[in-house]
Amino acid sequence: MSEVLASSEGGVLTLTLNRALKMNAITRAMYTELSGHMKEAAGDFGIRVVVLTAQGSNFTAGNDIFDFVDAPPTGPESEGFVFLQQLHNFPKPLIAVVQGNAVGIGTTMLLHCDVVLATPSARFSMPFVSLGLVPEAGSSYLFPQLVGYQRAAKIFLTGESFSADEAKEMGLVSTVTDEALQEAMTLAKKIANQPPTAVINTKALLKSRSHEAVSAVMDVEGELFRMALGSDEAMQAFAKFMETRGKS
Repeated sequence: MSEVLASSEGGVLTLTLNRALKMNAITRAMYTELSGHMKEAAGDFGIRVVVLTAQGSNFTAGNDIFDFVDAPPTGPESEGFVFLQQLHNFPKPLIAVVQGNAVGIGTTMLLHCDVVLATPSARFSMPFVSLGLVPEAGSSYLFPQLVGYQRAAKIFLTGESFSADEAKEMGLVSTVTDEALQEAMTLAKKIANQPPTAVINTKALLKSRSHEAVSAVMDVEGELFRMALGSDEAMQAFAKFMETRGKS
């Protein structure tokens, strides 16, 4: 069975991470699948809204660390970076449903979503510095814009996690409820029934203030990220992480 499930109903495309036994850690193949579905959805007039979800008790543990170390991103054409560009430039509404852990890209991708709903179990973290890396997905621009510089700096520089209620208070999440998936689908169907061109144009206007700035930041982040991957700091941090995972 595919590790990314896609289903469409009533103008709503649902993309579901389907690797629950690995906490939905995302591999290069999964990024390619996600990017393909989103590219197709962008050009399909019948798809009005995309909902991002995950099977099991976690949204995603972020990049599959072993897959990531085996073939680290070497340029903007790398699978993960292509997916991030798809998110950033996606013209239609994106809704995400988060439960359990949302690590790394599991949190930064939410900054590109139009509405995020979470269950009370959701826990968010961006431990890039802890792995000897730098933020990605435009998060070094978008997150401080959302929560303020000092709060963003504290979270990025310590790698500390935060709860669903904290995420709602920050504005990263709109709703915290045990019925997050059901409420997301109700919202998606409501949006899908709106005049589609008006929806697309309104999203473009909402994003216009910062779209080009985020694009520029993503380019710089990507370059620094790739440079950091080759550093002694990152190698030591990854080795320590994998050693810890091997003992657990």
